[in-house]
Amino acid sequence: MGSDRRPKSNVQSGYVVLEDGTRFDGRLCGAEGSITGEVVFNTAMTGYQEAVTDPSYAGQVIAFTYPLIGNYGVASAAMESDRAHARAVIMREGKNAPDSSTAEGGWLDWLADRGVVAIDGVDTRALVRHIRDRGAMRGGIFPLELDEAEAAELVAAEPSMSGADLARAVSPAEPVELEGSGPHVVGIDTGIKMSIVRQLRERGCRVTLLPCTVGPREVLDRDPDLVFLANGPGDPAALDYVVDTVRELIGERPLFGICLGHQLLCRAVGLDTFKLAFGHRGTNHPVKDLATGRIAITSQNHGFAVSGPDGEPRIGADEPVRWETDFGSAELSHLNLYDRTVEGLVLRDVAGATVQYHPEAGPGPHDARYLFDRFLDLSTTDGAGPPRRTAAPRDIPA
Repeated sequence: MGSDRRPKSNVQSGYVVLEDGTRFDGRLCGAEGSITGEVVFNTAMTGYQEAVTDPSYAGQVIAFTYPLIGNYGVASAAMESDRAHARAVIMREGKNAPDSSTAEGGWLDWLADRGVVAIDGVDTRALVRHIRDRGAMRGGIFPLELDEAEAAELVAAEPSMSGADLARAVSPAEPVELEGSGPHVVGIDTGIKMSIVRQLRERGCRVTLLPCTVGPREVLDRDPDLVFLANGPGDPAALDYVVDTVRELIGERPLFGICLGHQLLCRAVGLDTFKLAFGHRGTNHPVKDLATGRIAITSQNHGFAVSGPDGEPRIGADEPVRWETDFGSAELSHLNLYDRTVEGLVLRDVAGATVQYHPEAGPGPHDARYLFDRFLDLSTTDGAGPPRRTAAPRDIPA
């Protein structure tokens, strides 16, 4: 199971340094070596293993705001993919002795085995306050013996998240087929979480996941009832090749998108995206469903958002404002009540809908799982607009 803490003689001091020169000292407690990436923070109290294995965290260093991480260990059921994607984690206190009957191992041992650099003993409150004030930025974790000037050079060499195409690195090399007796959902896989796949399969869906470099003709040749645009890492503005594919599919088949998929569908209909100062990452974000008036507490993990109808970053009123696009009207369906950013749209003249957050919510909360049923209804109608198009498709490029 692993010991609660490494022997004191084996504890190695280390530090975090950010691109603006701010430094935080601590104890190295994961895989050996140095690492750089975009430093972001996650406010969830649980779900640390889910976060590290979520492909959307590729290229990032996660600072956990909850002061104790690892107290219930790790288990195969908590994996969101087949490997760790976050480059490193920063903690106030990392615990290695699992106090759970379902644990299969210790958290710190798991991080070391998976090659994830980690540091604890860090004043994470001060670190997070700094990021909230200054924005997410590049940074790294380094052993104490590495000169800080050299560490700063390594951080400066780390590419910016703006303009980063990380989807190719997490997308499957070949199609993945999962049998089911219900609607056929074909996903353009830019980094899908296994929790999403489980929610679709629990509803009987047949699921096909395609590489993110797929063309529109290959998608249509699979004869989907719905096309799903997955979550994933990086800047949506760097994925024009996916946007071009999505644009050719709009009106040919119903589409729904989650997180990065939301941003890509929005860009495909002509809307803009922008980088948030420090993003939304955690399990406590209130979102209002404008169709029902209900407020759900949601799980989120994204650093970019969709601009409002006039290019504004935030929506002032709790109203279903509209965008006019090349594909008809797009209507605001969900609104973030923390910072008034766009959290979802529905296409009113063709079958399509999106949400910015994660309705599957591994490990929770589960307030928004009803959205999977709403999305699956798109296979016959978009809920307000016309039924699914059944005429022969346009001459779609491969």
